Amino acid sequence: MMKKRGLRQVKINQPSTAFFILLFALWAASPGGAAAFSRAPKSAGGGSTIPMHITAQSSSVKGAATRVNAVVPRTVRFREVEGRGLLVKMWINRMGAYTFAIDTGAGATILSRRVAADAQVSVINSETFEIRGLSSADRTVGRKATLRELAIGDRHNRLTPGGAVIVVDELPPGIDGVLDPTEAFRPFGYVINISAGVLSAFDPSRSPLHIDGEAGDGVIVPWLRETRGRRPFVMIEGGRRALLDTGSGLGLAVSETAARALRIAVPVSPDESGRKDDSRDFTGAAVRARRIRPATVFIGALALRHVPTDLLLGVEAETPILLGRDALRPFQITFDSVNRLIQLKPVSD
Repeated sequence: MMKKRGLRQVKINQPSTAFFILLFALWAASPGGAAAFSRAPKSAGGGSTIPMHITAQSSSVKGAATRVNAVVPRTVRFREVEGRGLLVKMWINRMGAYTFAIDTGAGATILSRRVAADAQVSVINSETFEIRGLSSADRTVGRKATLRELAIGDRHNRLTPGGAVIVVDELPPGIDGVLDPTEAFRPFGYVINISAGVLSAFDPSRSPLHIDGEAGDGVIVPWLRETRGRRPFVMIEGGRRALLDTGSGLGLAVSETAARALRIAVPVSPDESGRKDDSRDFTGAAVRARRIRPATVFIGALALRHVPTDLLLGVEAETPILLGRDALRPFQITFDSVNRLIQLKPVSD
């Protein structure tokens, strides 16, 4: 790691696996700040996923009021599976085990209708959320739900089931649900180390992050919030926001508009650049991405160099900038939702 003029620099190696695995659940901000959802089943043609917008029709996506649980959940291990994401075992209302994908960009805990029925989850039919593909006018609907009990890793390692929960008709094969730790771990903070396959919780009232705290070779930056959500955005160069999204197998993912704003070189014919993958969303609409030349992006005083960079094609102009797993893998990331701070700390290879 090099330090120069107060900046910390991290070079991110290009992954040896396929260039584009937009894996599972991407949520995208809409102009009004509403949450957005996407899933990524592989298409018959070998594609993977795509982002989708969600708009609350009768209420906010926010869950119940935070309740304090005296016991910090134990550390759990997860596994990364190509085409599905960061997978962990979950129990819902004492039923399970179910396989969930860990997605910091989800904005809610997502259950398939099958799992909701199996675990006797209470679905609030009057609380609906409009889901539409970023590249399509076609739409579908998710429904708000409430959980009695939620456990991770083993049936006795319980979480406080007070965050946002949404039930959808179906999810990709091999996935029973999506876990957004921000929602599921409330009121605790959490730490994700993708390389080590470890997810842990901590009590921010006892071990808080501080904006001027010691970050070593890493950085501590403000956790930027949405108007109607709690997804973790950080400020990158040029005053642009980027979503830390472990549900995406991308690196730095940008629309053509965002790429130009960040001065990322966009090929003259982006449709023909790099390797490519065609993906499909809930509506069946195709969305394309191309891996282009690696870029450098600054998060506070931390310079991420040679970041795997993906150009999203055919998406809406307001699609947020994403930092997916290919960009986040070199870091241990601490999310302090109480003090609204995030720490990125480089980990050893």
